[in-house]
Amino acid sequence: MASSPCGNSNFDSGLEIKTRSVEQTLIPLVSQITTLINHKDKPKKSERTLAAIHRVGQAVSVAVGRFVAVGEAIATENQELKDEMGQACFEARRAGDAIAQLTDVGSALPSQSDGRVTVFSDRTGMVKAARLLLSSVTKVLVLADRIVIKQIITSRNKVLVTLDHLERVSTFQEFVQIFSQFGNEMVEFAHLTGDRQNDLKDEKKKARMAAARAVLEKCTMMLLTASKTCLRHPDCESARINKDAVFHRMRCALEQVIEIVTEARSCGENKILPASIYDGIKDFKSSVECLRENLYTSSPQSVGSQLEALVERTEDFTDSAYTSHEQRQAILGLCQLARQDTQQLVHAWVEAQSVHAKEATEDMEVAILKTCQSVNDLRRELHKVAVGRASDLLKVHGEQLPLRALKAAGAEGNLEAVAEYSRTLTEQKEQLVETCRLLCHVSGSEPLEITCIHAEETFHVIGPQIISAAQTLALHPSSKIAKENLEVFCEAWESQLCDMALLLREINDVFEGRRGDKRPYLSLPRPGKHSLTNLKTAKAVRLDAEEQTSMAKLGLELRLLSSDVDTEVEKWEEQEHDIIRQSQSLASMAYNMHLFTRGEGLLKTTLDLFHQAEVLSEEGLQLCSSVRTFSTQLVDEEKSLVVTEMEKLVALCQQLQMGAKTPVQGKTATFQKVDASIQTTRGILTVVLSLLPLCNKLNRKYKSERSSLGSPQDWRERQDAATPVKEEGPLNSKNSNGFGVKSLEQHMAGLNLLESK
Repeated sequence: MASSPCGNSNFDSGLEIKTRSVEQTLIPLVSQITTLINHKDKPKKSERTLAAIHRVGQAVSVAVGRFVAVGEAIATENQELKDEMGQACFEARRAGDAIAQLTDVGSALPSQSDGRVTVFSDRTGMVKAARLLLSSVTKVLVLADRIVIKQIITSRNKVLVTLDHLERVSTFQEFVQIFSQFGNEMVEFAHLTGDRQNDLKDEKKKARMAAARAVLEKCTMMLLTASKTCLRHPDCESARINKDAVFHRMRCALEQVIEIVTEARSCGENKILPASIYDGIKDFKSSVECLRENLYTSSPQSVGSQLEALVERTEDFTDSAYTSHEQRQAILGLCQLARQDTQQLVHAWVEAQSVHAKEATEDMEVAILKTCQSVNDLRRELHKVAVGRASDLLKVHGEQLPLRALKAAGAEGNLEAVAEYSRTLTEQKEQLVETCRLLCHVSGSEPLEITCIHAEETFHVIGPQIISAAQTLALHPSSKIAKENLEVFCEAWESQLCDMALLLREINDVFEGRRGDKRPYLSLPRPGKHSLTNLKTAKAVRLDAEEQTSMAKLGLELRLLSSDVDTEVEKWEEQEHDIIRQSQSLASMAYNMHLFTRGEGLLKTTLDLFHQAEVLSEEGLQLCSSVRTFSTQLVDEEKSLVVTEMEKLVALCQQLQMGAKTPVQGKTATFQKVDASIQTTRGILTVVLSLLPLCNKLNRKYKSERSSLGSPQDWRERQDAATPVKEEGPLNSKNSNGFGVKSLEQHMAGLNLLESK
């Protein structure tokens, strides 16, 4: 057999791929190479087969050539990667040429007696070339990914330098100039880290990145007001404490982001997540159920120790001053029951081993089932206690009485009252911190555990900051800046309470077997730089830090409303109903708009947002069409209620559609259009929230009548009589969503290697 055109490579083919973009870029290449290697080796090859193999081979070679050109350009611009990137590009080009040579089978149809080496005569050579190509291309992509990391680090360093300047300023004029620069740098950093967060494959790292970015987002506004307060009252100790805490927290969050993107093993990464009861129960059940397969993999002592470690963790619940006597007794009783069932299991296990049984005996099987059931009951009780306490706290703290009292006492200059209400707030903070710790035990996934820890740390830090801000206001009750500063910290507290409410729902979703994460609505493709989408005359801009702050409250309302819609949707028995499907789409798109206000998600620019608004309005009109069809089944009074809400929805969708299509010029006008789009979307979701329970109730009512009141014929006749003639127009346009999921998939599949990276 002739030698392979490509020799052995010393490249590591086992490079770890950590981002989705690298993974997605490799998929088309892997598919084409697999086609070449796995072709059917029939004695007779048709011209069509040979031509197809030739085309695929040449396509791979050409794509690799373009890809290598980009890699070489990156190497030229980044001298520190020049040698590594150059070697990887050389290997990739060599492998591409080898594949082109091996697939040059066009003239091999009559016979292969001319001695040329092809894919048919040297399968091993093709496999080697394919491995070398995948290894070298992966290497190029991973090296290119380092450039992204370098950009994030460079952006972080710029932010840190400006942060140091901000901390040392002594005049308002100097502060305003530097803060403007700081705001622009933070927006750049937010977008870079947002893209990275979405690109990470590791869900745990994504959760840590989200937590760090949330801190930076909230601290940017705090830094503004805390610094202004310190400049206005330079001799005020509480103002200095307040400001120092913000700067310290921002630096810690910036450092955490860099630890995540560089995978540094510093103190932040080494801090292992506290052992949760959920993980303990999962591991214990796994050990117990493994006994069905093998009686000798572990010892009775190790299983007993596992249970005792699990029971010890429940002390966070039973030792809490906020756990009721009844709850404590229920937990202790279930722990004791788990011990008894485990002892019975151990007894049956030892007996089975004494007779050299090869598999679990009947007594063991019963004991295994009872033991697993008892720890499941324990988990259910702990979940009920943690979630119940969190729900109760959110109801109590929803009124924000201590915050209102602190604001009033500070504005009156009443230091004694501030001290009194500070103690009340501190007690609430301790309750919330402990509740977050309990939720962490029952969260059910590592990302949710990280979110619980973030919530715990946020309450722990913001509580004292509110108190120092209130003390400053009490010392300077006429200071508008001190009043504004206290307001900002109180809003951050309220925002964290809202986040905790959403976290609670996600934990419940996981516990009940539903997905705990939000389904993104992929209505926008990510066009390559040569796409026609980028030739629009309107200018695509991103929100700056100040605009994001202004949008934060509206965005949070969208997030809560979309979550409420999801909750209402889950109450429907018919999950495939058009009303349900379209309501879910609206909620998902609104959630994307919420992410836009935070500088995250698929919507990167205002043009993206306005396109999303158009798609959302069209989906809303589709929902109106479904509701109209549904209303034809109803009697007059019920129909009137539904139609009234539907007409509100039609008006809002048309308003959103017209607003999104109206061209604007200038930064102020663009921001106003963004604000109007989000406000109208909020109105749409509010109406949907009214329609969903109403339609669900009526749907159940008529289903019940149809099944139990003995009038199916009347029902069918009424339906037939009321079915309207199909209308043409926007309400019945099935394909009005120009950029759906399928178009996104087609766009991704059509990307060549050059455009993919």
